[in-house]
Amino acid sequence: MTLRATVRGVGHYLPERVVPNAEFEATLDTSDEWIRTRSGIERRHFAADDEFTSDLGAKAAQAALDNAGLEPDDIDAIIVATSTPDRTFPSSATMVQHKIGMTRGFAFDIQAVCAGFVFALSTANGLILSGQAKRVLVIGSETFSRILDMTDRSTCVLFGDGAGALILEASEEDGTTGDRGILGVDLNSDGQHREMLYVDGGMVTGQTGHVVMQGNALFRQAVEKLASTANAALENAGLGHGDVDWIVPHQANIRIIQGTAKKLGMSMDKVVLTVQDHGNTSAASIPLALSVGVERGQIERGDLVVTEAIGGGLAWGAVVLRW
Repeated sequence: MTLRATVRGVGHYLPERVVPNAEFEATLDTSDEWIRTRSGIERRHFAADDEFTSDLGAKAAQAALDNAGLEPDDIDAIIVATSTPDRTFPSSATMVQHKIGMTRGFAFDIQAVCAGFVFALSTANGLILSGQAKRVLVIGSETFSRILDMTDRSTCVLFGDGAGALILEASEEDGTTGDRGILGVDLNSDGQHREMLYVDGGMVTGQTGHVVMQGNALFRQAVEKLASTANAALENAGLGHGDVDWIVPHQANIRIIQGTAKKLGMSMDKVVLTVQDHGNTSAASIPLALSVGVERGQIERGDLVVTEAIGGGLAWGAVVLRW
């Protein structure tokens, strides 16, 4: 028998405020058609003034707990992937821990921008396989609306707020590629490309700052690296393209998603898409899409799922798991 980190529950949360593309037309030289054509995005959600990353994460966490039929103290650890924490410290994960009423275990944040959830899944997998935790609540939660320059049409129309959560638990499996759980992982980073996507603030400036992006250069890096990391994760799992039921990519841009699927030789019919409804929610986009895919009846128990993402750093990676 082989120990695996298997999915026990999934959930998500989106703020009430929906921002359609048309809302930007009053303040920017843009249009619904311009945004849709270049990104595939039709609308996104923005958090309320009194709603923060830990609030979104706690609601997604509770949805995942309900889906799994578990109580907060059934969880051993919480990992929150975010680039927009409530505060510099303490971690948003400890805030989520308190808000859901979890009185035991440990909690911490991971920051790998849009690739954060993939990195968090890999970390949770390591905690479970090493015996440090039996159940880990993995959350991606972002309030990117707070770091957007609303005069920059190249960035502010692309991002949204939201949260998604996944509960992984230890399970004895057969030790084959047919096992449920995480079967393969590939993680990468390269700091020489850090100027392609960054926030022009932080401790060096004393200000929060705004998102800055070199869109064309990032697009070229994204398609190549996303296809490469997905292939590497599948190879690590001993599986191939023909074994894949669903690709659940980082929901950044429809053209990147289409380009990656083409490079992988995969039909778009096998891709879970939510970018049109949520925009780019950074570390929240993959767990959001997983939860929505389950809700839609697309992802079912036993399906082989490949998740892949790239974000500022640059950081990129992929996880192969059987649902």
